[in-house]
This record gives sequence, structure tokens and C-alpha cells, in this order.
Amino acid sequence: MIFDYPVIVHQEQGSVWVSCPDVPEMASAGETVDEALFDAVDALESALSLYVDQKITIPLPSAVASGQTLVRLPALTAAKAALWNTMLEQKVTKTELARRLGVNRPQVDRLVDLLHRSKIEQVEHALHVLGQRIELAVVAA
Repeated sequence: MIFDYPVIVHQEQGSVWVSCPDVPEMASAGETVDEALFDAVDALESALSLYVDQKITIPLPSAVASGQTLVRLPALTAAKAALWNTMLEQKVTKTELARRLGVNRPQVDRLVDLLHRSKIEQVEHALHVLGQRIELAVVAA
């Protein structure tokens, strides 16, 4: 799963704001386009965490359309989003995943908390337990 979300940059008299068609709860603003796009990453993470709180699937990004810009989730956040969606797809509860991992339930809560800075290795292990793996690629920006 790739978590690069297309966003729309809106410029109005002296201000810039960003919205995301795939995640209507997301909004960021700034004095410049660069500032608004920089803040869009945090805004997107916060908005997507609402889906976890509501126990619903995190929407996958649509294809980028003309006039849109991509906002890329950090690798850890993308891995956590993939873990959450995999759990829902496989109907694995947090309690069940904790049992499979041999950890306490609060540790799984943190693994799927998009705003908590877990170790990527822990998320990778949880995905492995669910039959998934992370693939990483470094490409020119």
C-alpha cells in the first residue's frame, strides 16, 4: 500500500490552505504554499488517526489529478496505516493481535496510534504476524 495523498492547494488573499479529497477531515494552512504543504503532513496524520479512533478503514489515496500535489506520509505512519487496515481486513482485534505478539493490549494500541512514535521494527513484526511485509525503496526526489 502506498500512502501518497493528492491534495489541492487553495490560494486566497494572503493565505494558503490545503485540502484532501480522499480525507475530507484534513486541512492545513500557511502563509506560503511550502508552509501549508509542510503542515499538511501533520494534518493528514491527525485526520487519519480519526479513522483509527472510529474503528474504520483508513482510505487509500486516489490517483493524482491535474493541478493536485502529493503529500507523502512518513514511512512509520504509512506502516501503521497499513497495519490498521490489515487488521480490519483480516478481522483481527487489538486484543487478538496482542495475544499473537505476546504483548499487552496497550502496546498494540500504540502500534496503531498514528501519532505515537513506535519503533518501525515493532510495526514490521506485527505486519509479519498478519502475513504482510514492508517493502522499502529509496528513489530520487
